[in-house]
Amino acid sequence: MYRSLQTLGAAVLALLVLFTGCDVNDEATNNKAQITVLLTDAPGDFESVFIDIQEVQINANAPGEDDNSDNEDGEENDEGWITLNDDPVRADLLELRNGDTIQLGGNALDAGNYNQIRLILGNDNEIIKDGQSFPLQTPSAQQSGLKLNIDANIEAGETYNLLVDFDAGRSIVETGNAMFILKPVLRAVMLEETGTIAGTVQPADFQTSVLAMANDETVASTTTGPNGGFSIIGLTQGTYDVTFNPNSDAFTDTTITNVEIEIDEDVDLGTITLNEQ
Repeated sequence: MYRSLQTLGAAVLALLVLFTGCDVNDEATNNKAQITVLLTDAPGDFESVFIDIQEVQINANAPGEDDNSDNEDGEENDEGWITLNDDPVRADLLELRNGDTIQLGGNALDAGNYNQIRLILGNDNEIIKDGQSFPLQTPSAQQSGLKLNIDANIEAGETYNLLVDFDAGRSIVETGNAMFILKPVLRAVMLEETGTIAGTVQPADFQTSVLAMANDETVASTTTGPNGGFSIIGLTQGTYDVTFNPNSDAFTDTTITNVEIEIDEDVDLGTITLNEQ
């Protein structure tokens, strides 16, 4: 009987330790948020644009801090940067259109406000144009990274998707002597706080560029797919003009004005039939 009581007591103690450990682990998990970084692209006049992303980092710097600030020795200030992914990703930006994305990395974060991310690039950046391969020069990105300001208010226990939109068309400068330089045009938004504009353009036997514009500025863009379909993701709440620029001299540009986007809303414009010249 005494041995049975000893055995029962040991079992109860083990269960108490197990449940206490679970509570501690659950509490630690609940104090974190999960964030995933996704990459998408706006179109460019190339066949491929390969970007060599070595690392993705996020920071919770003081509001108003210069996003390119260096220390007194002129070196990059690494204080506060948290690595989300250090497994290299070599992505062809031109495969990431019409809502297609790839995952650059993710991690658990403490709750708080994060206002910067950066992409550390490697040396294996390349474009393909007219069937030829050209190295894509990145003068400073390997050292300090491509930095974007964000406004991410992270709450414990939640899951977030941070979308990085890399505009290939506006990011690559040809110097005139068969050299191409990367001068990145990027934006970053929390995907859960955005909406989408989609539809179909006819005729569909050529590509049409689709631009979402606000205050005469291009916010995001894409090109139509094989059947004329298009989708522009990651649009923050507001009013947009959607412009269609056909890659054909037989048809004129078309604009649909005052398209309203709400958070977590998909706007389907239906079929847009281009007018002939």
